[in-house]
This record gives sequence, C-alpha cells and structure tokens, in this order.
Amino acid sequence: MRKLPIVGETRAAANAAVPRARLPSWIRAKIPSGETYMGVRERVHGLGLHTVCESASCPNIGECWGRRALTIMILGEVCTRSCQFCDVPNGRPLPPDPDEPRRVAEMLASLQLRHTVITCVDRDDLPDGGAAHWAATLEAVRARCADLTVEALVGDFRGDLAAVDVVLAARPDVFAHNLETVPRLSQQVRVQASWPRSIAVLAHALARGTVTKTGLMLGLGEEPGEVREVLDDLGRMGVHIVTLGQYLRPSRGHLPVTRFVPPEEFDALRAHALAAGVRHVEAGPLVRSSYHADGQAELIRSLAAR
Repeated sequence: MRKLPIVGETRAAANAAVPRARLPSWIRAKIPSGETYMGVRERVHGLGLHTVCESASCPNIGECWGRRALTIMILGEVCTRSCQFCDVPNGRPLPPDPDEPRRVAEMLASLQLRHTVITCVDRDDLPDGGAAHWAATLEAVRARCADLTVEALVGDFRGDLAAVDVVLAARPDVFAHNLETVPRLSQQVRVQASWPRSIAVLAHALARGTVTKTGLMLGLGEEPGEVREVLDDLGRMGVHIVTLGQYLRPSRGHLPVTRFVPPEEFDALRAHALAAGVRHVEAGPLVRSSYHADGQAELIRSLAAR
C-alpha cells in the first residue's frame, strides 16, 4: 500500500527524513482524509491506474482528491528519463497496456467531472514516444465523457512533431507541456530534454490553433529576472495558460531547494505574466501543473471557441 504524503512534504522527503522545520510557514497542505478522498483512491487502485498525484508525491493530493480532481498518468508508472526534480521512478518500463484507455475513460466517467488532466511518463523506448496510446486514450475518454474538457500534459516526444500531431488530432482541449525551469538551468534539471525542443513543441501546438499551457518551478537556482524573461517570451508566443509553483525536494537524491519563494513574489510574477499577454496564470507555493485546472473549464471553452 502506498504511504500518504505528509503535510507540506512529499512522501519521499519524509522517507529521507528531511526535517519539516526547513519548510516556511506559508507552505501548508491538506492532510489526505475523508470519504471522497478514500473513494477516489479506492477507485484508482481498483482499476489499476496510476496518478501523478501519488507517483510524483504531490502535496495537494488531499485537497484535490477531496473534490474529485485528479491527474491520471498513462503509459505506466516507470519513466525512461531521470529528471533531477521528479519523484516518478525511472528505468525500463513495461509495454503499454492496451486496456488502459478503456479504464481511464471508465474512471473519469464515474467521477462526472467538467475538466480533467491526463499526463504520462516519458516513453523514449517507443518509436512514437507513446503518441498512439495517447490518441487511443483521448478517443476513449471522448466516447465516454462527451461534455468533459481534457488537458493532455505531454512530454516532448524527443522533438518528433509528427508524434505531437497524432496527439493533437485526438483533439485535447488543452495541450500542455512544461518547461519546468529557465533556459540556463534546463539541462541540469531536465537531463534528457532541451529548452529549444520544448519551445518548438509548444510553438507547434499553438500554430495548430490549440489552447496551450506550460509551467515553471521556482527555487531551483533561477534569478527573478530570468523568470520574467521567460514569461515575456511566453506572452509573445501566445501561450494561453501558465503555472508557477515552488519546487519541493522529493528526497536527498534530488536537486536541493535554493530558496523558498514567498507568496507576494508569486503574486508579482502572476501580474507580470498577465501583463505580458498570458491569458490565465496560477501562481503560488503549492501550485502544480494541474492544480485548480478544473476551475479553468469555462476559460478553456471560451478560448477554444475563438
């Protein structure tokens, strides 16, 4: 049985005995509990599904699952990459499960949501990076959940824009791909990825007329000016939605936190991004890529209608 996250910490951080006192007072998360939380948990495990909420030790799992918001992670739970910030296990994954799209659709239909996020591990072992499995999953969800808006949070497919097109052809309402950090730190933080490749993937989705989203973590050694420059670039590109959150070290084997960004700085960066032209910004210490994404359903519908 999986161990539940501790308030303000991730599961792996607790296992590594990282002292809770290192966290500032403004980082607080809801303790996972309650009938709704347990019902979602039992349903996820009963269908043999994986969620980034558990696999990446998200501190918001108690809050989100308590209101039936979750991020399903497809293509298994073992990633072929070794990003230095991420708590998802890496190694040699099993072949994709052909029945997974059906189970994902069944899970989402049972929750009766208006919006959801689906993500994945990176599958560099597959010729298409998992694009066909993505398409099958999105199509299965569309068939079962006609009124649901779906955000596809994908990897970079090693820059294969034909694979990106396979996902886009399955009509996700939002195409999301996270930059994670500023250009100077990208290779250190995302070892097998590259900043230019990620920008090319986002630009390709934008060129196809898709609502597009990305996210950054703060506290990895970036300078405030570097973050503002990235937000300016995203505004010029036309990226619709941006998330900004505090990096929390999963374990002593991951990159250290260089600083804890105070809430007022997140507020200032949110204002800067909006002024730069980004349509919607979620910014705060506990914000993660899919945090409060369900509250963006009306925005997404309005953007898609343009």
